Amino acid sequence: MIIIQQTVISDDLADNFFVCNLEACKGACCVEGDLGAPLEEAELKILETEYENIKPFLTDAGRQAIAEQGLYIKDWEDDYSTTTIGDRECAYALYDGKGILKCGIEEAYLAGATTFKKPISCHLYPIRITKYEEFEALNYDRWSICSPACSYGANLGVRVYQFLKDPLIRKYGEAWYNELDREVESQLGAK
Repeated sequence: MIIIQQTVISDDLADNFFVCNLEACKGACCVEGDLGAPLEEAELKILETEYENIKPFLTDAGRQAIAEQGLYIKDWEDDYSTTTIGDRECAYALYDGKGILKCGIEEAYLAGATTFKKPISCHLYPIRITKYEEFEALNYDRWSICSPACSYGANLGVRVYQFLKDPLIRKYGEAWYNELDREVESQLGAK
């Protein structure tokens, strides 16, 4: 376990390997599960402000689900997540020409239509953040659909935290990430 500022980071982020392999999994994380992507409260306002810019990048089914259910939903634990189509795929997801699910929000971002890249929970996956009163815990979410990503990461020698450098910097800042990197390298060197 590594502690940096008010975050507790599981050793799994340094001990395990991961690089998304969309060719193998086809973006299954956008479909599987019981809810859409977790959303932070600040992201709710962003979706409200940016939806008209994102909307053209969504599927008809996604736009319909959002029209019926709203831009996001509140679950049984009072947490927010993205709307889903038929309690399955994220309403913001779309298939590309190869049958791979992509994020419509990110497609809008890449096209310059919005400054919102995508929900931080998606950007950070397979890290899941659990918020406590005094700190946040960062844990590695193991899921069988990500087995190809684990194998691919191991073949390339890329650890979970290294693969997620950009979203970790987006969430916590570059100084925080550099401290994490130093701590991990120190621990790995001591093994």
